[in-house]
Amino acid sequence: MDHMLRIASIVMLFGLAPGVHADVVPGDTVDARNIEKVADLVSPAIKWCVRNGMTMKIIEPKRITWPQAYVAATEKYAGQVSLSENGLALENHVAGAPFPNIDTKDPAAAVKIMWNYEYRPFPGTDDFVEYDFPADTGAVGQGKPMDVERRYWIGESRRLYYNARLRIDPKPELPNPDGIRFKEVLGPLVAPFDLKGIGALSYRYIDAEKQDDTWLYVPTLRRVRRLSTAQRSDALFGQDTDPDSYWGYNGHIAWSDWKFLGEREMLGVLHGEHYPMQRCPGAANFLFCDAWEKRTMYVIEGVSKLPQYAYGKRVIFIDKESMVVSYSDIYDRNHELWKVWIDNHQFKRSAFPGATVYEEEKDFYAGLAMVDMQLLHATYVPHPGPKPARHEGWYFDSGAGSATQYKPSGGMPASFSVAKLIEQGR
Repeated sequence: MDHMLRIASIVMLFGLAPGVHADVVPGDTVDARNIEKVADLVSPAIKWCVRNGMTMKIIEPKRITWPQAYVAATEKYAGQVSLSENGLALENHVAGAPFPNIDTKDPAAAVKIMWNYEYRPFPGTDDFVEYDFPADTGAVGQGKPMDVERRYWIGESRRLYYNARLRIDPKPELPNPDGIRFKEVLGPLVAPFDLKGIGALSYRYIDAEKQDDTWLYVPTLRRVRRLSTAQRSDALFGQDTDPDSYWGYNGHIAWSDWKFLGEREMLGVLHGEHYPMQRCPGAANFLFCDAWEKRTMYVIEGVSKLPQYAYGKRVIFIDKESMVVSYSDIYDRNHELWKVWIDNHQFKRSAFPGATVYEEEKDFYAGLAMVDMQLLHATYVPHPGPKPARHEGWYFDSGAGSATQYKPSGGMPASFSVAKLIEQGR
């Protein structure tokens, strides 16, 4: 019975008629004229994007392998990991994938997949940092290119993991009396002028009972504003993205009820060909056009437990091999499709010819598009910007020295404090 209900949920989600099956092969190009070829290979929101001008170049799927240290940690520790009685926390997890062998018939499959996502190996297990990237936001649709209302320029985005560390000493955990999972900084904003210096700082805790600490520094007000957990679903400063949507999903696993909707063959951008990513032409320039490939994905539905949360639910499409999100369809509280978050992943050993060559593949996350399909408004964020002349975009597991020659301190705990947030914003 549960299996039949799951099939019915998928049919309702994708709007498929019984017996309908679409397919593509490498070399195909999909656009609004032949959208039926991807009818059951993408989400409803991605079909909306194709109808509105996004094109898909279909390529041969490529395998994505886990880093050796992550594989070794999974083999060493996974056997001792279990869910807490309420399913909201992990017990005896040290590093690696908590649940490498998911039984999709397990009633706890969805939450186990989400814990695997939380402890995924990409983009880095210890720290990562990216510098200087733009975000354009504005009205879209009606057959016209994006009317750019504002171009934001973000100075940096960085994250430092405190537990499950695999590459940089101390490992597997930094000194951690407060039980931190990770700390992250976004900012300061370099432009526009009236928002210059704004930055955000977040602490995620291992303990599911402790909600995130999130601070926003606003220089014009000379004050630090604290955001509640529910406010992490709010879009700030006239653009469309919210902190809980970063990476496809950036909230605590314990804050939502999760439902497993299926394991499906779908299309995603995991080996994009344009770095920096390339806008679609004409009226679809609020989206990126790139290479899509068939992937096996988990389809997971998440409903927030927070009464003031902006969204009714998310349907998240997670690549089974890499455990990164390909895209996320977001619904309002009336169960109507509201927004979509689309990621452009590029798994390779080097950002571009002549750049640093890593021993193993990294996720050179080339950017995202978030579209509000109800208000016809979008935010387009390439990582890095259109002319990455001075740096490679992303730097991974580099430790205190950052090893970039662009800026120091990629993974220093001192970089993640309210005092530093204020200092950088002045």
